[in-house]
Amino acid sequence: MSNQYEVLGKAPDAEDLKNLSSEDIHLTIKNLNAGYGKMEILHNFDLFVSKAQSLCLIGPNGAGKSTILHSIYGFTNIFSGKIEIDGKEITNLTPAEKLKSVGIAYILQDNSVFPDMTVEENLLMGGFIKDKTEESYQEAEKILDKYERLRNRRNQPAKVLSGGERRLLEISRALVMKPSVLLVDEPSIGLEPRYIDMVFEILGDLQKNEKKTIILVEQNAKKGLEFSDIGYVLVSGQTAIAGRGDDLLKNDDVGRLFLGG
Repeated sequence: MSNQYEVLGKAPDAEDLKNLSSEDIHLTIKNLNAGYGKMEILHNFDLFVSKAQSLCLIGPNGAGKSTILHSIYGFTNIFSGKIEIDGKEITNLTPAEKLKSVGIAYILQDNSVFPDMTVEENLLMGGFIKDKTEESYQEAEKILDKYERLRNRRNQPAKVLSGGERRLLEISRALVMKPSVLLVDEPSIGLEPRYIDMVFEILGDLQKNEKKTIILVEQNAKKGLEFSDIGYVLVSGQTAIAGRGDDLLKNDDVGRLFLGG
């Protein structure tokens, strides 16, 4: 598949990527080499995203998109390079330490709700990691106030929820932990179109009104780029193209390769 990417020209450097974010850079990845076991998947990878900005990662399967989320969260082997939040290095912290100290939450692509627990119990599971049970109850109440779909089913087992409601519950459970950064893996996967719109509306609300920084991987490149402020196109563990979401939607190379254009 590599030949068709050769037309993409010069890859963006760190300065180009930095220019897509404002002065208020929230999360930085510098020169990261990371992977699983001894296998390196990301090569000299850089990333810059500002506070309350959204960044979408697109590219073919195996390009390293999820590996970026896993590296930020603490699921990969990091061979070299740095990950920082607000200038504080977090490269080698565990996922629990990252959540507690700098507020990174990961919303997995697979269905990770507990089907036999109630909606409310599922929400509270988000707080156990933080050892702040009282705070978790308050956060859960806020979420139930905000999302009527969950409130109406708070005492029902999660297995009665539709696919879209389950995804809403997964996102909400991460919010109980009061994160500042949300890592979202394939938010639209397996959902009907109306639920996809709902999930992106919720993410938009979290970014604009609650000032969350959002990094997402999305197979539906069109939807992901329409939603996001900036996008990186990954090929073989490196960024081949980067730009504002709107600009990438108009880019002929991106269109041909990823948008069915």
